[in-house]
Amino acid sequence: MSANTAVDLSQPTSLTAVSPLDGRYWPTARSLSNYFSELSLMKYRVHVEVEYLHALCCDARLPPIVSLGEGSAPLFVLLRSVVENFGPQQAGRIKEIEKVTNHDIKAVEYFIKEVMEQNGFGQYKEFVHFALTSQDINNTAQPLASKDALNKVYLPEIQTFVGKLNALATQWADVPMLARTHGQPATPTRVGKELAVFVERLNTQISHLSQIKMEAKFGGATGGLNAHYVAYPSIDWETFADTFLTKLGLVRQHFTTQIEHYDTFAAVLDAIKRINVILIDFSRDMWGYISLGYFRQATVKGEVGSSTMPHKVNPIDFENAEGNFGVANAILEHMALKLPISRFQRDLTDSTVLRNVGVGLGHTLVALGSLSRGVGKMNLDVSRINADLDQNWAVVAEAIQTILRREGYPEPYEALKELTRHPEECITQQVMVSFIDKLNVSEPVKEELKRITPHNYIGIMPTFRKGL
Repeated sequence: MSANTAVDLSQPTSLTAVSPLDGRYWPTARSLSNYFSELSLMKYRVHVEVEYLHALCCDARLPPIVSLGEGSAPLFVLLRSVVENFGPQQAGRIKEIEKVTNHDIKAVEYFIKEVMEQNGFGQYKEFVHFALTSQDINNTAQPLASKDALNKVYLPEIQTFVGKLNALATQWADVPMLARTHGQPATPTRVGKELAVFVERLNTQISHLSQIKMEAKFGGATGGLNAHYVAYPSIDWETFADTFLTKLGLVRQHFTTQIEHYDTFAAVLDAIKRINVILIDFSRDMWGYISLGYFRQATVKGEVGSSTMPHKVNPIDFENAEGNFGVANAILEHMALKLPISRFQRDLTDSTVLRNVGVGLGHTLVALGSLSRGVGKMNLDVSRINADLDQNWAVVAEAIQTILRREGYPEPYEALKELTRHPEECITQQVMVSFIDKLNVSEPVKEELKRITPHNYIGIMPTFRKGL
């Protein structure tokens, strides 16, 4: 069989998918299919159309259809059942209609009208999509889908990861570790504190993200509710539209063109991007600590680290996470920069870009999954950490010169600088003790200085800010 032998592509599978999210990474990304697949987008659109028709009956109380919302309201029992049970059959029918209309929202409208006609409600069908433009549906359905995906998938995933990280920060709060600034040995720290740095950073940005209210546009062809007011000028349509979106859990933008301005949605994308940047930073740090031997990775039976070097146990989870966060951020950044820009009252560039929200979140989820696996396989090598501390007694120079400053000793910084900045000399405990013995300070101060070691000069374990 040659490499270019034809493969049957008539039915897409995980092996023939172009996107790795629909192939290799499908087990991780599949949860987003409920919000960002073509089928799910159709379902959210039908949902918005149905609830809008209900609002026209029960809130606007339009005379021709007000009775449809009274009593048991059988039409809405029917239509809400269609939404609840929406699946491949219904989506397939909409796609069939779209082949004729070449317009996705009009196909949704005709689908709902078809259901009404088939069930004896055909006389009311012209109030489906009444006075609306496509973006009233899209710019409501898509924020709804994004909000649900964030609340039901993304936020639980990131919060679970932060919880795992916080547990390790607590577990290792008192384990000393040599810090590295500019890659060089520096004042010792705590393993737990270094992990808690990321816990606080992540919690801060998650809090910012959670406070953003998802917004939507609902104002007719160019944002002025023109068609609504020309048909029923006595109704307060602005209040109606505000109430309708509030009931859906969204905030209505009052001044818009034909489409929403996406400024707030861009803030959501930027917030996720910032969280991803923090996690790229974390991935690289963990990669570095593993390289230093501070963490050992638990081996998994059967796994291969290298096709030629049998001994290899590579930090692939952190590398995979870094790569996928990078792909995610490239997509999220483009959307955040592109979506708020539209020519005059609208162009179509937002439509194709918005179809990739799930792609950006999908790669983010894949990266989170890799990070979670990587963190789960980390074992602390205390002996290696202690050995590194023992080999770097020069890092207590800061402590010694600070106490000497307290005691009024002349030029203590310069004295320690002269002692420690000779790379050809190894600064050991004995060298430090000898230096201290020669100082012109009291014996109690000398004893105080001799008690300082790289293992106990680790500062405090700070407390988290209130609210985090």
